[in-house]
Amino acid sequence: MPNTEFSSNDTARDERIGRSSVVDEPTGEQRAAITALIDSMRTVSEELGDRFAAHDQQLALVGGPVRDALLGRVSNDIDLTTDAVPQRILELVDGWADSVWTVGIEFGTVGLRKRGDQLEITTYRSEAYSPKSRKPEVSYGTDIRDDLLRRDFTVNAMAVRLPSGEFVDPFGGLADLRAKVLRTPGRPEDSFSDDPLRIMRAVRFAAQLDFTLAPEVAEAARDMADRLTIVSAERVRDELTKLLLSPNPRRGIELMVDLGIAEHVLPEIPKMRLEIDEHHRHKDVYEHSLTVLDQAIDLERSRGHEPDLVLRLAALLHDIGKPKTRAFEGGNRVTFHHHEVVGASMSRKRLTALRFPKDVVGQVGHLVALHLRFHGYGKGEWTDSAVRRYARDAGDQLERLHILTRADCTTRNRRKAAALARSYDDIERRIETLAEQEELDRIRPDLDGNEIQEILGVGPGPLVGKAYRFLLELRLEHGPMEKETAERELRSWAADHLER
Repeated sequence: MPNTEFSSNDTARDERIGRSSVVDEPTGEQRAAITALIDSMRTVSEELGDRFAAHDQQLALVGGPVRDALLGRVSNDIDLTTDAVPQRILELVDGWADSVWTVGIEFGTVGLRKRGDQLEITTYRSEAYSPKSRKPEVSYGTDIRDDLLRRDFTVNAMAVRLPSGEFVDPFGGLADLRAKVLRTPGRPEDSFSDDPLRIMRAVRFAAQLDFTLAPEVAEAARDMADRLTIVSAERVRDELTKLLLSPNPRRGIELMVDLGIAEHVLPEIPKMRLEIDEHHRHKDVYEHSLTVLDQAIDLERSRGHEPDLVLRLAALLHDIGKPKTRAFEGGNRVTFHHHEVVGASMSRKRLTALRFPKDVVGQVGHLVALHLRFHGYGKGEWTDSAVRRYARDAGDQLERLHILTRADCTTRNRRKAAALARSYDDIERRIETLAEQEELDRIRPDLDGNEIQEILGVGPGPLVGKAYRFLLELRLEHGPMEKETAERELRSWAADHLER
């Protein structure tokens, strides 16, 4: 593997970044990982690398793919950087790429596909946001070091030149990678000012990679958290989504709250840190919610599911209605009446503001609204009718509701926790039994709309809808019935309603 490229005499750069150069060499295992990475994309590394070199243009693999290779992680991204301006990139890939797209060309990025590989090539650049702008001003450069300086963190500011395979690490990214710490190549204040979304990326990487924030990075994030208000909701949403789907989202959420970031992204979360005194004892809602999130993820994994954004959002937000509904009653009791209804509305409002898709907003709100339903089950006193309604109301969110409800048990009383687990085991068994018998997920009245109209001698209209709902309730209450019985019940119901 070629030697690391660096310059220990670059004092001007050291002054800009505010610390001395840290130079480190890849281990044999890391060298092998980088070699394997280059080999895995030989078409790009050789053909495209040679193509650029033949025209006296630089090309390097940069950022996430290099970082992940050094960490022993698999990356599907192919991000490249070059001194060629976008129009020159288009000229160089013409006749080589299978397809090209220019959606990001105004920011210096050209996308292309070659033999199944999808890659992006971005011109060396610097970018900056004016105080009130949501879009960066981009200027192009000719030096890879200047391009790496504008990267968010040193662990993402490493590159591999193509086709030579030369490893470029001017800002000590490899040393920070080994120390599992996030630093910025330049001053964090400059980095976060250039793109405030990097504040969110810092906590996301901490959760995703199990890294800590360097003290100066944490301080700058805290001082500049309000800069996130100029970033589009869509970009913030995307970072929040990546954080929640990371292996340890709790770590990221805690950092967001501790650094004041949540105030500008999910302000309902820090508000759950309710005061607890010796007279009014209740669980800390914030800590409880984080524990529910952890337990939901554990159940998600044990049940063989992939990371589930809807479930994780519902686990985090299920109790956000509690601060608004908290009341103190006699006997040193604290109540949160109807917090699930209030919380469902609040979660829908917040997720809509963050531009989450409508189906995600609806599903999370639905789960929050239903998360307390099971607690009326007791020791199994529910009738089959009540079990049917529980499954019917959950609909296609039933499996998520199972996980959320189980995760919501955070009591330290082992006997109580075991009793709740047994009760939920029981309701799941009953749902499975009824589902086998009655196809719960497709419960319909025993008469359809056409049959209702024919029996009652009426045309389409509100009365048919009311009759349909009556028969559905009858079906939920008593289970399947013969059509003759259903017709008799319908006529009896209609006699009263038609008279009205």
